[in-house]
Amino acid sequence: MGKLDGKVAVVTGASRGIGQAIAELFGSEGAKVVCAARTLNEGDHQLEGSLARTVQNITSAGGEAAAVAANVSEEDDCNRLIEQAKSIFGPVDVLVNNAALNYYIPVVDYPASRWIRSFAVNVHGPFMLSKAVLPDMLERRSGAIVNISSGAAIGPGRGPYAGQGGARGGVMYGASKAALERFTQGLAQEVYEYGISVTCVSPSQVVPTPGTVFHKLVSGMDDPRGEPPLLMARAALLLASEPVDTVTGRVTYSQQILREFGWIEAARGTGVERPGSGYSQS
Repeated sequence: MGKLDGKVAVVTGASRGIGQAIAELFGSEGAKVVCAARTLNEGDHQLEGSLARTVQNITSAGGEAAAVAANVSEEDDCNRLIEQAKSIFGPVDVLVNNAALNYYIPVVDYPASRWIRSFAVNVHGPFMLSKAVLPDMLERRSGAIVNISSGAAIGPGRGPYAGQGGARGGVMYGASKAALERFTQGLAQEVYEYGISVTCVSPSQVVPTPGTVFHKLVSGMDDPRGEPPLLMARAALLLASEPVDTVTGRVTYSQQILREFGWIEAARGTGVERPGSGYSQS
């Protein structure tokens, strides 16, 4: 028995990294997984990874999966993604909003078009996709929405900032992820009476992925400071499968929630050794 047997799950940003790990774990736990991203085939993007590869990994392991190329910053694409998911497997039971975008540019140099596009992927996309899956969830009085945040949502606090260095151009990313955390708790409150859980999880430690390596947030895929993508995947699985009253409205961190529920014994990083964002503590 898998934790998601018979469930239909949509995972965005599933072509590589955390999204790929979530999609593959969900598939191994019995979910019918719709993998969404812009990169359909290997070579379509400068970074390694594709929806085709993720789907192949799931089906080769005996699971069910389908790929849908979509740009989650566009409302038409969001609606089409959910309609295609329904036509392939049926109404969506679990939505994982994992797709994210940032350019790591200081505010003074940040092109407005890129800022707006990043916010569209990181905040508007989860809103539009949540809106698209909610009618079926409300009708059936069940469902789970899991949003993927980041430690970047934790602000630097008040000044002075002497000796702290710059923010490496992460202001936009942090602001958008903080907005996603507030969206999570607000939506969780709105839909609680319908039996729908809405949660948010960030890595406790930086996760080595093709993206974090590209942006030089880690030294490589084997950076000892990082945590494997599987921990985020397991945290997302926990949040997607636990009863509403035990998790809804939680803004948490991978190793924190896994240790709390007994899925791991030892834990490190944000949420364990240091406090998380204000939303995680509320």
